[in-house]
Amino acid sequence: MSTVEDAQPIRRAHGTEPETTAAPGEPPTPTGPDAVWNRLGRKADLRAKAGLTRTVRTRAAAIDLAGNDYLGLSRHPAVLTAAAAALADHGLGAGGSRLVRGTTGVHERFEADFARHTGTETAVLYSSGYMANLGAAAALAGPVLLDAHAHASLHDAARLAGGRSATFAHNDLEDLEHRLRELRPALVAVESVYSVLGDAAPLRDIHALTSAYGALLLVDEAHGIGTVGPRGAGGVAAAGLAGDPGIVVTATLSKALGAAGGVIAGPAALRRHLHDTGRTFIFDTAPPPAVIAGAGAALAIARESDSARTELARRAARAAELLEVAAPAAGVLSPPAGDARAATGWAERCAAEGVAVGCFRPPSTPDHRSRLRITINTGIDAADFDRALDSVRAVR
Repeated sequence: MSTVEDAQPIRRAHGTEPETTAAPGEPPTPTGPDAVWNRLGRKADLRAKAGLTRTVRTRAAAIDLAGNDYLGLSRHPAVLTAAAAALADHGLGAGGSRLVRGTTGVHERFEADFARHTGTETAVLYSSGYMANLGAAAALAGPVLLDAHAHASLHDAARLAGGRSATFAHNDLEDLEHRLRELRPALVAVESVYSVLGDAAPLRDIHALTSAYGALLLVDEAHGIGTVGPRGAGGVAAAGLAGDPGIVVTATLSKALGAAGGVIAGPAALRRHLHDTGRTFIFDTAPPPAVIAGAGAALAIARESDSARTELARRAARAAELLEVAAPAAGVLSPPAGDARAATGWAERCAAEGVAVGCFRPPSTPDHRSRLRITINTGIDAADFDRALDSVRAVR
């Protein structure tokens, strides 16, 4: 398996270490466009040697164990009908930012419905979950403490917010309390269901600690909305914490809801603050009404989809057993695959069998290990799903 030491050349390959300057008496480091492109080319070569080249591929026909459409709602007839109606009414795009011409009744209805669904006072829509996380961390200014496995957008948000930030060991309550005493953060950021290992955060215990130390708790529900909790209301609701004023919820609409966009939900005072000061809200074009209308229809279906959540859990348990990993909290799991080349080779062999899987490699993995990423989709025929899992195991 990869180790922390193995990751050292990876960090250099991604250019996260400072560029060296010429020693006294040596020629100056070349500058100008050619020097920039040559330097980037050398870094690309280093990434290729480490097995870290990323390739954009056109989506091909395959059994999809890579996408995040957990409940198969992206093609649900009611979802497509709602999106088509909004497309006819409002056109292709939103036409502007939320505060100019971008807000429609579709946006406002979704915000109200999402708030009701999650038990929060109010919600604010964004163009993506990434933008929502950036906006939330920036709005709740102050030191930020993050779970080491939290999504990249949360770590980026902490850096861009400009204040002090630190991490605590993944799901480690003792380390969390130690860091809370040390940093005294304004905000602690976690995921309800983590996107790499698929495990759940102990939200009740974390909330008890953040409350004791006077910090707000931000919970990214990207992989929890629609898949866990009462009527798919997410991990916060499952923990009995819905509507707690010390919790801010963020989410993307691109997972179980099969759409696109993001949301921040919490106390009404937060909404006012985001409208007045949130740069990722004020200066970004609103999400297209047709997409949000589809997401609204998907949310209504997900609310009544307990049987689909039961099937999701059954399929996830079978996948975990076959691939010899811990059973996930929702619909994502990541079997270890050795180094980056081993992971990409496994993924390519799956593709040759007509099965699409994800591939996690450093720096995308918080533990520096390369993995496949398997996501469960209850919209896939059960027999096809089982055959796909058998193929993934057979070509390991």
